[in-house]
Amino acid sequence: MIRSQKFWVAVALLVIIGSAVWSYLTLRFWDSGSTVNIISDGKVLYTIDLSKEPDREITVEYEGRKNIITIKSGRIRVTYADCPDHYCISQGWGEEGSLLPIICLPNRLVIEPADSQLDGVAR
Repeated sequence: MIRSQKFWVAVALLVIIGSAVWSYLTLRFWDSGSTVNIISDGKVLYTIDLSKEPDREITVEYEGRKNIITIKSGRIRVTYADCPDHYCISQGWGEEGSLLPIICLPNRLVIEPADSQLDGVAR
Protein backbone atom coordinates (compact mmCIF):
# COMPACT_ATOMS: atom_id res chain seq x y z
CA MET A 1 0.00 0.00 0.00
CA ILE A 2 2.85 2.41 0.76
CA ARG A 3 4.36 1.89 -2.73
CA SER A 4 1.04 2.75 -4.34
CA GLN A 5 0.76 5.97 -2.36
CA LYS A 6 4.32 7.00 -3.23
CA PHE A 7 3.64 6.33 -6.90
CA TRP A 8 0.55 8.57 -6.96
CA VAL A 9 2.30 11.31 -5.00
CA ALA A 10 5.14 11.21 -7.56
CA VAL A 11 2.66 11.35 -10.45
CA ALA A 12 0.85 14.31 -8.86
CA LEU A 13 4.14 16.18 -8.35
CA LEU A 14 5.16 15.57 -11.96
CA VAL A 15 1.82 16.88 -13.20
CA ILE A 16 2.10 20.00 -11.02
CA ILE A 17 5.70 20.69 -12.05
CA GLY A 18 4.90 20.06 -15.71
CA SER A 19 1.92 22.42 -15.55
CA ALA A 20 4.00 25.13 -13.92
CA VAL A 21 6.74 24.86 -16.55
CA TRP A 22 4.20 24.87 -19.40
CA SER A 23 2.43 27.95 -17.93
CA TYR A 24 5.71 29.83 -17.54
CA LEU A 25 6.82 29.07 -21.08
CA THR A 26 3.43 29.97 -22.51
CA LEU A 27 3.34 33.33 -20.76
CA ARG A 28 6.99 34.14 -21.39
CA PHE A 29 7.23 33.26 -25.05
CA TRP A 30 3.66 33.67 -26.26
CA ASP A 31 3.92 35.76 -29.37
CA SER A 32 1.69 38.75 -28.84
CA GLY A 33 3.23 40.60 -31.77
CA SER A 34 5.22 43.77 -31.72
CA THR A 35 2.48 46.31 -32.42
CA VAL A 36 0.99 48.05 -29.39
CA ASN A 37 -1.84 50.47 -28.84
CA ILE A 38 -1.51 53.35 -26.39
CA ILE A 39 -5.02 54.08 -25.17
CA SER A 40 -6.16 57.00 -23.03
CA ASP A 41 -9.70 57.14 -21.66
CA GLY A 42 -10.80 54.44 -24.11
CA LYS A 43 -9.41 56.17 -27.21
CA VAL A 44 -6.46 54.82 -29.18
CA LEU A 45 -3.89 57.62 -29.31
CA TYR A 46 -1.01 55.71 -30.92
CA THR A 47 -0.48 52.41 -32.67
CA ILE A 48 3.23 51.64 -32.60
CA ASP A 49 5.30 48.83 -34.10
CA LEU A 50 8.00 48.33 -31.45
CA SER A 51 10.31 46.54 -33.90
CA LYS A 52 10.46 49.66 -36.12
CA GLU A 53 9.97 52.50 -33.66
CA PRO A 54 13.00 54.67 -32.82
CA ASP A 55 13.86 55.29 -29.17
CA ARG A 56 11.68 58.10 -27.85
CA GLU A 57 9.39 59.33 -25.09
CA ILE A 58 5.67 60.00 -25.41
CA THR A 59 3.73 62.15 -22.96
CA VAL A 60 0.06 61.33 -22.44
CA GLU A 61 -2.11 63.69 -20.39
CA TYR A 62 -5.49 63.03 -18.80
CA GLU A 63 -7.34 65.66 -16.75
CA GLY A 64 -4.15 67.53 -15.90
CA ARG A 65 -2.20 64.42 -14.91
CA LYS A 66 0.44 62.89 -17.12
CA ASN A 67 2.30 59.70 -17.91
CA ILE A 68 5.60 59.52 -19.74
CA ILE A 69 6.03 56.40 -21.86
CA THR A 70 9.54 55.39 -22.94
CA ILE A 71 10.24 53.27 -26.02
CA LYS A 72 13.75 51.88 -26.23
CA SER A 73 15.24 48.97 -28.20
CA GLY A 74 11.89 47.34 -29.00
CA ARG A 75 10.63 47.68 -25.43
CA ILE A 76 8.06 49.96 -23.85
CA ARG A 77 7.31 51.10 -20.31
CA VAL A 78 5.82 53.90 -18.24
CA THR A 79 8.73 55.82 -16.73
CA TYR A 80 6.79 58.64 -15.05
CA ALA A 81 3.26 58.92 -13.71
CA ASP A 82 1.77 61.47 -11.38
CA CYS A 83 -0.85 59.04 -10.12
CA PRO A 84 -0.88 58.12 -6.41
CA ASP A 85 0.10 54.44 -6.60
CA HIS A 86 2.70 54.17 -9.45
CA TYR A 87 1.76 50.56 -10.25
CA CYS A 88 2.15 51.32 -13.96
CA ILE A 89 5.81 52.23 -13.40
CA SER A 90 6.50 49.10 -11.35
CA GLN A 91 5.15 46.87 -14.15
CA GLY A 92 8.48 47.40 -15.89
CA TRP A 93 9.39 46.85 -19.53
CA GLY A 94 7.03 45.28 -22.00
CA GLU A 95 9.09 43.53 -24.65
CA GLU A 96 8.32 42.83 -28.28
CA GLY A 97 6.69 39.42 -28.58
CA SER A 98 5.84 38.98 -24.89
CA LEU A 99 4.00 42.15 -23.92
CA LEU A 100 1.37 42.00 -21.22
CA PRO A 101 -0.89 45.04 -20.81
CA ILE A 102 0.50 47.96 -18.83
CA ILE A 103 -2.33 49.78 -17.08
CA CYS A 104 -2.56 53.03 -15.11
CA LEU A 105 -6.11 53.11 -13.78
CA PRO A 106 -6.06 56.57 -12.12
CA ASN A 107 -4.87 58.19 -15.37
CA ARG A 108 -6.97 55.88 -17.59
CA LEU A 109 -3.96 54.74 -19.60
CA VAL A 110 -3.59 51.30 -21.20
CA ILE A 111 -0.67 50.01 -23.26
CA GLU A 112 -1.66 46.72 -24.84
CA PRO A 113 -0.78 44.50 -27.79
CA ALA A 114 -2.73 45.68 -30.84
CA ASP A 115 -4.52 42.33 -31.10
CA SER A 116 -5.48 42.27 -27.40
CA GLN A 117 -9.00 41.46 -26.33
CA LEU A 118 -9.18 43.39 -23.04
CA ASP A 119 -12.75 43.96 -21.94
CA GLY A 120 -14.38 47.31 -21.28
CA VAL A 121 -13.73 47.14 -17.53
CA ALA A 122 -9.95 47.07 -18.02
CA ARG A 123 -10.14 49.96 -20.45
